[in-house]
Amino acid sequence: MRQYTEDEIIEQLRDPAEQRKAFSWIVNLYGEKLYWHIRKMVLNHEDANDLLQNTFMKAWANIDYFRGDAKLSTWLYKIAINECITFLNKQRNINNVSVDDADTFLLEKLKGDEYFDGDEAQLKLQAAILTLPEKQRLVFTMKLFDEMKYDDMSEVLGTSVGALKASYHHAVKKVEEFLTKDI
Repeated sequence: MRQYTEDEIIEQLRDPAEQRKAFSWIVNLYGEKLYWHIRKMVLNHEDANDLLQNTFMKAWANIDYFRGDAKLSTWLYKIAINECITFLNKQRNINNVSVDDADTFLLEKLKGDEYFDGDEAQLKLQAAILTLPEKQRLVFTMKLFDEMKYDDMSEVLGTSVGALKASYHHAVKKVEEFLTKDI
Protein backbone atom coordinates (compact mmCIF):
# COMPACT_ATOMS: atom_id res chain seq x y z
CA MET A 1 0.00 0.00 0.00
CA ARG A 2 1.35 3.40 -0.99
CA GLN A 3 2.36 5.72 1.88
CA TYR A 4 0.64 9.09 1.73
CA THR A 5 1.94 12.31 3.18
CA GLU A 6 -0.08 14.19 5.75
CA ASP A 7 -0.79 16.94 3.17
CA GLU A 8 -2.11 14.38 0.68
CA ILE A 9 -4.34 12.83 3.34
CA ILE A 10 -5.70 16.25 4.37
CA GLU A 11 -6.45 17.04 0.72
CA GLN A 12 -8.34 13.73 0.40
CA LEU A 13 -10.24 14.44 3.63
CA ARG A 14 -11.67 17.59 2.08
CA ASP A 15 -13.11 15.57 -0.82
CA PRO A 16 -16.39 13.94 0.31
CA ALA A 17 -15.90 11.13 -2.21
CA GLU A 18 -12.44 10.30 -0.79
CA GLN A 19 -13.04 11.09 2.90
CA ARG A 20 -13.64 7.52 4.12
CA LYS A 21 -10.58 6.18 2.31
CA ALA A 22 -8.44 9.05 3.64
CA PHE A 23 -9.64 8.39 7.16
CA SER A 24 -8.67 4.73 6.87
CA TRP A 25 -5.18 5.94 5.93
CA ILE A 26 -5.18 8.03 9.11
CA VAL A 27 -6.09 4.97 11.18
CA ASN A 28 -3.34 2.94 9.49
CA LEU A 29 -0.76 5.71 9.77
CA TYR A 30 -1.39 6.76 13.38
CA GLY A 31 -3.20 3.83 15.01
CA GLU A 32 -0.20 2.05 16.50
CA LYS A 33 1.57 5.22 17.67
CA LEU A 34 -1.60 6.49 19.31
CA TYR A 35 -2.29 3.11 20.89
CA TRP A 36 1.12 3.08 22.59
CA HIS A 37 0.79 6.71 23.65
CA ILE A 38 -2.59 5.95 25.23
CA ARG A 39 -1.28 2.71 26.73
CA LYS A 40 1.54 4.61 28.45
CA MET A 41 -1.10 6.81 30.09
CA VAL A 42 -3.66 4.19 31.14
CA LEU A 43 -1.34 1.14 31.24
CA ASN A 44 -4.07 -1.43 30.53
CA HIS A 45 -4.50 -3.01 27.06
CA GLU A 46 -8.32 -3.12 27.03
CA ASP A 47 -8.61 0.46 28.28
CA ALA A 48 -6.07 1.60 25.68
CA ASN A 49 -7.97 -0.16 22.89
CA ASP A 50 -11.26 1.41 24.00
CA LEU A 51 -9.70 4.87 24.23
CA LEU A 52 -8.07 4.47 20.82
CA GLN A 53 -11.47 3.64 19.34
CA ASN A 54 -12.98 6.64 21.11
CA THR A 55 -10.20 8.84 19.76
CA PHE A 56 -10.82 7.77 16.18
CA MET A 57 -14.61 8.03 16.58
CA LYS A 58 -14.22 11.61 17.89
CA ALA A 59 -11.80 12.43 15.09
CA TRP A 60 -14.20 11.06 12.47
CA ALA A 61 -17.17 12.91 14.00
CA ASN A 62 -15.19 16.16 13.95
CA ILE A 63 -13.17 15.71 10.77
CA ASP A 64 -15.03 18.56 9.03
CA TYR A 65 -13.81 20.93 11.76
CA PHE A 66 -10.14 20.08 11.19
CA ARG A 67 -8.79 23.20 9.50
CA GLY A 68 -5.24 22.07 8.99
CA ASP A 69 -3.76 24.83 11.21
CA ALA A 70 -1.93 22.14 13.17
CA LYS A 71 -0.53 18.85 11.98
CA LEU A 72 -3.00 16.02 11.76
CA SER A 73 -0.90 14.01 14.22
CA THR A 74 -1.01 16.89 16.72
CA TRP A 75 -4.78 17.10 16.42
CA LEU A 76 -5.10 13.33 17.00
CA TYR A 77 -2.76 13.43 20.00
CA LYS A 78 -4.87 16.22 21.52
CA ILE A 79 -8.01 14.15 21.13
CA ALA A 80 -6.28 11.06 22.58
CA ILE A 81 -4.90 12.97 25.56
CA ASN A 82 -8.29 14.50 26.31
CA GLU A 83 -9.90 11.06 26.10
CA CYS A 84 -7.26 9.67 28.49
CA ILE A 85 -7.62 12.52 30.97
CA THR A 86 -11.40 12.12 31.00
CA PHE A 87 -11.02 8.37 31.50
CA LEU A 88 -8.42 8.74 34.26
CA ASN A 89 -10.54 11.31 36.08
CA LYS A 90 -13.51 8.91 35.98
CA GLN A 91 -11.26 6.10 37.27
CA ARG A 92 -10.02 8.34 40.09
CA ASN A 93 -13.61 9.15 41.05
CA ILE A 94 -14.56 5.47 40.98
CA ASN A 95 -11.50 4.57 43.09
CA ASN A 96 -11.88 7.66 45.29
CA VAL A 97 -8.36 8.91 44.49
CA SER A 98 -7.42 12.59 44.39
CA VAL A 99 -5.50 13.97 41.41
CA ASP A 100 -2.54 14.66 43.71
CA ASP A 101 -2.22 11.04 44.86
CA ALA A 102 -0.22 8.44 42.97
CA ASP A 103 -2.46 6.49 40.64
CA THR A 104 -1.64 3.16 42.27
CA PHE A 105 -4.94 1.74 41.01
CA LEU A 106 -3.42 1.94 37.51
CA LEU A 107 -0.42 -0.08 38.63
CA GLU A 108 -2.73 -2.73 40.09
CA LYS A 109 -4.62 -2.87 36.78
CA LEU A 110 -1.31 -3.24 34.95
CA LYS A 111 -0.26 -6.15 37.16
CA GLY A 112 -3.54 -7.89 36.31
CA ASP A 113 -3.32 -7.14 32.57
CA GLU A 114 -2.77 -10.41 30.70
CA TYR A 115 -1.12 -8.44 27.87
CA PHE A 116 1.55 -6.93 30.13
CA ASP A 117 4.74 -8.86 29.59
CA GLY A 118 7.09 -6.61 31.51
CA ASP A 119 9.32 -7.63 34.35
CA GLU A 120 9.86 -6.16 37.83
CA ALA A 121 12.02 -3.36 36.37
CA GLN A 122 9.16 -2.35 34.06
CA LEU A 123 6.71 -2.39 36.96
CA LYS A 124 9.08 -0.27 39.05
CA LEU A 125 9.48 2.25 36.19
CA GLN A 126 5.70 2.44 35.77
CA ALA A 127 5.31 2.93 39.54
CA ALA A 128 7.85 5.77 39.39
CA ILE A 129 6.02 7.40 36.48
CA LEU A 130 2.71 7.12 38.33
CA THR A 131 4.09 9.24 41.19
CA LEU A 132 4.48 12.19 38.82
CA PRO A 133 1.85 14.91 38.60
CA GLU A 134 -0.30 14.43 35.49
CA LYS A 135 1.35 17.16 33.39
CA GLN A 136 4.86 15.91 34.20
CA ARG A 137 3.75 12.36 33.46
CA LEU A 138 2.44 13.44 30.07
CA VAL A 139 5.63 15.32 29.20
CA PHE A 140 7.84 12.50 30.46
CA THR A 141 6.07 9.79 28.47
CA MET A 142 5.76 11.90 25.33
CA LYS A 143 9.48 12.69 25.41
CA LEU A 144 10.82 9.34 26.54
CA PHE A 145 8.49 6.83 24.89
CA ASP A 146 7.08 8.76 21.92
CA GLU A 147 10.33 10.67 21.28
CA MET A 148 8.19 13.72 20.59
CA LYS A 149 9.91 17.06 19.99
CA TYR A 150 9.22 19.88 22.44
CA ASP A 151 7.70 22.01 19.65
CA ASP A 152 5.15 19.28 18.87
CA MET A 153 4.44 18.76 22.58
CA SER A 154 3.92 22.49 22.92
CA GLU A 155 1.26 22.38 20.21
CA VAL A 156 -0.47 19.33 21.68
CA LEU A 157 -0.44 20.52 25.30
CA GLY A 158 -0.71 24.28 24.75
CA THR A 159 2.34 24.91 26.96
CA SER A 160 5.54 26.81 26.20
CA VAL A 161 8.64 24.87 25.22
CA GLY A 162 10.50 26.28 28.24
CA ALA A 163 7.82 25.06 30.64
CA LEU A 164 7.85 21.64 28.99
CA LYS A 165 11.62 21.37 29.33
CA ALA A 166 11.35 22.30 33.00
CA SER A 167 8.56 19.74 33.54
CA TYR A 168 10.61 17.04 31.85
CA HIS A 169 13.68 17.92 33.92
CA HIS A 170 11.68 17.74 37.17
CA ALA A 171 10.04 14.49 36.08
CA VAL A 172 13.41 12.88 35.29
CA LYS A 173 14.73 13.89 38.72
CA LYS A 174 11.66 12.46 40.49
CA VAL A 175 11.82 9.20 38.53
CA GLU A 176 15.55 8.87 39.27
CA GLU A 177 14.93 9.47 42.98
CA PHE A 178 12.14 6.89 43.03
CA LEU A 179 14.23 4.28 41.22
CA THR A 180 17.33 4.77 43.37
CA LYS A 181 15.76 5.23 46.81
CA ASP A 182 16.01 1.52 47.70
CA ILE A 183 19.56 1.09 46.42
